[in-house]
Amino acid sequence: MLGVMVALLYLYLSAGIRVFSTWHEAHRNSAMVTQLERQNKQLRAEHASLARHSTVVREARQLGMDKPGEQPYVVQGLPNN
Repeated sequence: MLGVMVALLYLYLSAGIRVFSTWHEAHRNSAMVTQLERQNKQLRAEHASLARHSTVVREARQLGMDKPGEQPYVVQGLPNN
């Protein structure tokens, strides 16, 4: 009788541990999904920004590039205001 009770106790405890482990893993996965959704939203916004023509032109200007046919001028000797 004692052996049967020990076996039943073991089965209940192992099932409980598995349930807790599964719950913990589901909670961790849910947090990861939330983080990945936030990152996906941020990357989509960045992609949309980089795909705009005005962004490409602004970045090219910051790198010192000119449009074909433009004449660059360098102004020196301006007073400090």
